[in-house]
Amino acid sequence: MDYLSPTYFFDYKSDEIQQLIANVPSASLSQKEIAQHLFLKVRDQWRYDPYNLSFNKEKYRASAIAKRTEGHCVDKSILLISCLRAMGIPARLHLAKVKNHIAVDRLIEKFGSNELTPHGMVDAYINDKWLKLSPTFNASLCTILQVAPLDFDGENDAVLQAFNEEGTMFMEYLEDYGHFEDVPVAFMIANAREHYPAIFAANTDQTEFQL
Repeated sequence: MDYLSPTYFFDYKSDEIQQLIANVPSASLSQKEIAQHLFLKVRDQWRYDPYNLSFNKEKYRASAIAKRTEGHCVDKSILLISCLRAMGIPARLHLAKVKNHIAVDRLIEKFGSNELTPHGMVDAYINDKWLKLSPTFNASLCTILQVAPLDFDGENDAVLQAFNEEGTMFMEYLEDYGHFEDVPVAFMIANAREHYPAIFAANTDQTEFQL
């Protein structure tokens, strides 16, 4: 797969995504610089919110995510992938399981765990190599968590930081599920049901959760 084509989820020909990339000066920037620009845009213009979950596939279309002001890691990754593909940069979704060690009280209360899965990130093909990008935590949230905002230099992986500014463990990668050609909604549902049985206990048919 070329990882450049539009799909149902990565619908970058939509007006919403075309508006997002309209001001990117592609003629004067390298692919590395374009990727850096888009990374910062998605990182900071959409507030990270892990507590609003949906397993309806319509909610995972990039054009639908672009209309919102917040999103979780998979949402923001889909948005960045779509923007990158629209600018001619191959990109794909990568999923993993991570463990958050800071400000976990609400996570444990709502999810029954401080493990987050599936955690979404982006694989982007820049200058003949695949790089991992995590546009998850907006800069304002990082200030609250006392974690330096994650930057992307265009040449190396930009994955969630292991420690905060005080040296306290922040994020731990537990399992790598690999990359996917498109958004694997069925896998994500099964994964969530396995790891968060308490969320689904009341109504196994529920697909929308405001935790």
